[in-house]
Amino acid sequence: MLKNLRTLFLALMVAVVPAGAMAAKKAEAVQAEAAAQQTAVVDINTASEAELATLTNIGEAKAREIVAYRKANGPFASVEDLAKVKGIGAATIEKNRARLTVGTAQGKKK
Repeated sequence: MLKNLRTLFLALMVAVVPAGAMAAKKAEAVQAEAAAQQTAVVDINTASEAELATLTNIGEAKAREIVAYRKANGPFASVEDLAKVKGIGAATIEKNRARLTVGTAQGKKK
């Protein structure tokens, strides 16, 4: 009986340990992806709502407003033009400056 319990215990350990290791690796991968998103450069003229929402102090609602403003007014000529979107000020731009770019602003509506 003791031998059977020991065998069962060892079998369970073999099955559980790799699963735990795989879960840890998956968690590391998710953390690495999140870190990459938090440092990725965002072109405010082409970024999706999801990409814009990765910026500091920009949630889903504000990201929608940025996209709507861009559709209505054309591409941003500069990073500072982001302040033209209601609710986005200089402080938000400064917190995100290292991650912001405007790419090309050709075809801006007047």
